[in-house]
Amino acid sequence: MSTAQQVIALLKSHIEGEEQQFYTVAMQVAAHEAKQGHSRVAQEIRDLIDRAKQSRSPNIGTKSGPTPLIQPKGELATLLSARYSTMRLSDMVLDANLCRRLERVIHENINRRRLEEHNLSPRRKLLLVGPPGSGKSMTAEVLAGELQLPLFTVLYDTLITKFMGETASQLRLIFDAMSATRGVYFFDEFDAIGAQRSNVNDVGEIRRVLNSCLQFLENDQSPSLIIAATNHPELLDKALFRRFDDVIQYELPTPSVIQQLIQTRISNFKASWSDWQPIVGGAEGLSQAEIIRAIEDTVKATVLEEKKVILEQLLIDSLIERKNATFR
Repeated sequence: MSTAQQVIALLKSHIEGEEQQFYTVAMQVAAHEAKQGHSRVAQEIRDLIDRAKQSRSPNIGTKSGPTPLIQPKGELATLLSARYSTMRLSDMVLDANLCRRLERVIHENINRRRLEEHNLSPRRKLLLVGPPGSGKSMTAEVLAGELQLPLFTVLYDTLITKFMGETASQLRLIFDAMSATRGVYFFDEFDAIGAQRSNVNDVGEIRRVLNSCLQFLENDQSPSLIIAATNHPELLDKALFRRFDDVIQYELPTPSVIQQLIQTRISNFKASWSDWQPIVGGAEGLSQAEIIRAIEDTVKATVLEEKKVILEQLLIDSLIERKNATFR
């Protein structure tokens, strides 16, 4: 059963009209019951919370509209930025395997109620691994856009400057928010708080922060998606990997992805070439983000020269310029 403190907190928030706090505590009760093995009770509590929210705003959790964007308040406002995303999976250029894996995440979360009826859970906790500019941040935006959920990005400049004695409590605030407000919660550069405990430069406080993060991930029963991204998986503590439902690897774009990416981005112009090999060769080794910047530089130059044809050499020069800037 729920603790006396939770019952008191529920009554207090109800009496004081603190609706959001009431939902937060109620979700904590549901998580407590689930941890005790009372999955049916936990699900009933979550259903009641959803019904209560829907009665206040008919669009919540339905396909008729996105989950209302509730801006973080108080101390939480310094830890999270919140916005809507209009990105869709079709906006990304991905290889077939990666596209299928993201489609599966989206499909499971759209149909989470059906899964929960069979005591199954959708993939909610994802670790995205890959080089800079390979599409990890864009994936968080796409998931938020496809699921019509607000995107909450963790602000490390505030979180990490409060390391000494406070970061674990700040993390708790973030994980409590996941229960109170369903959304996509994005931890970019996750190695900032997930570094290995055996690191020789480590201090006891940072180890405690990591232990808290491990515990919060393990115990999280919220309806939100947790997306963590890192360019350096080798720095992450090994215990973190099994806390995630899926670890998705991102790579530099293949030749076919490079060609598709460029074709998509210059679709409003004519191309002066028919042989793609020189273009693809010029782009190899660059991330998607760098290729997109090179394409944008080329398109801007074409527009300013009032032309309707993208010149092959102009695009190759832009790609080489990006490559020199990236690898210097």
